[in-house]
Parts: sequence; structure tokens; C-alpha cells
Amino acid sequence: MEAKFCRESRVLRTSRVFPNDVNNHNTLFGGRLLSDVDQVASISAARHSRRECVTASTDSVDFLCPIHTSDSVCFESYVTWTGTSSMEVFVKIIAENLKCGERRIAATALLTFVALDQNKRPAHVPQVIPETEEEKKLHETAPERAKMRKERKQKSKELATFLTTN
Repeated sequence: MEAKFCRESRVLRTSRVFPNDVNNHNTLFGGRLLSDVDQVASISAARHSRRECVTASTDSVDFLCPIHTSDSVCFESYVTWTGTSSMEVFVKIIAENLKCGERRIAATALLTFVALDQNKRPAHVPQVIPETEEEKKLHETAPERAKMRKERKQKSKELATFLTTN
């Protein structure tokens, strides 16, 4: 299977922040942002694998600054690293004040997706070729994040044995 460049999975989506998108602090509601993050990341995963994909985990979301109704929100996502059937997808969220043009990184997120074959079983995915400095940094630091994901998942499974469904 041929490797693919990060740019081949890149997704850009810009939207406005409307009054029904904000919380009681009059800033973008975190749940709304998470929904948009998952949507754009899922497109990146599908573009990279050209398969049906499922979200395996939302590994991290860091809210760095508030997003206001005077802002637009640009989501940029791409696959940064792959395992056998899994893909790490990075999402950068850029807020832009539409009145003055100031742009800032409002949040970042990392998610893991798994590609599925026609039988809904994990399917092999191409490796990733980073080109930009940002892509190279994310790619070179990905194995450590993959290790942490694996450890966290094991701990979650262990904790789940103590949880009830009552």
C-alpha cells in the first residue's frame, strides 16, 4: 500500500459563530466545537484511507482561548500518523475576529480513527509522509502519543471492570 502525504487528507472548513452556538459565557459551546472537530477529522480519515472509518478515541482537546460571536472558526484537519489500521488526526481550530482580522489558535485536538473493510473489520491504511515543519513535528512525536493512548485504553478497560450498568 502506497504512502500518502498529509496534505492529501487535509480538510478546511470555516463557519460563523451564531448566538445559538454559544454558552452562558457568550462563547462557543464546547460541545458544538467537539461535534465539528469530529466531523472534519472523520473526513480526513476517510480521505486518507478511502474506507469507512470510525472514531476510536478523542485523545485530546485543548481549549486555548474563547471563541466569540464576532469570530469565524476555521477547522483544519489532516492525518499525522498511522498504525496498521488506525490513523491519528490532528485538528487545528483558528478563530478570526471578523471585525479586525486578528487570527489566533483557539484550540487543538487529536483523534484516532480506525479504517474498516467491507466486513466492518479493521483494514490496513497507508503510511503518512509529512512535508511541512508542523506536519513533521506532529509525525515525529506521534509514536509517544500512540504509546500513551494504548496505556490509557488499558487503564480504561481495567476501570470498566469495576463499573456497573445499574
